Amino acid sequence: MPRTTRTNTTRSSTKARPAGRTRTVAYDVAKQLRTPKEMAAYLEAWLVEAPDDAVGIARALGDIARAVGMSKVARQSGLSRESLYKALSEDGNPSLDTILRVARAVGVRFHASAA
Repeated sequence: MPRTTRTNTTRSSTKARPAGRTRTVAYDVAKQLRTPKEMAAYLEAWLVEAPDDAVGIARALGDIARAVGMSKVARQSGLSRESLYKALSEDGNPSLDTILRVARAVGVRFHASAA
């Protein structure tokens, strides 16, 4: 589930674009995660579809943290905003402690089951 860009082909009523021209805008999944149920389903999808992608799963948790509000997550987890952004980025390598603190702060739980 890598982040993607999407093409917006709608035309603005105030400023016409030449025919055939489109604009590409960055897609931010955090803006689509509005409820705890959606957030849990998003993380679950990552865990099921890409269980070996630790970076992707950490980024997904970062997307959820941004949807909740990074300042709020930082307060509730006892971590700084800066360390959260760094740990949950593509280049981050969060500890299990950080993952569990963030999960608790955003209201999701991890469950174990037999493989």
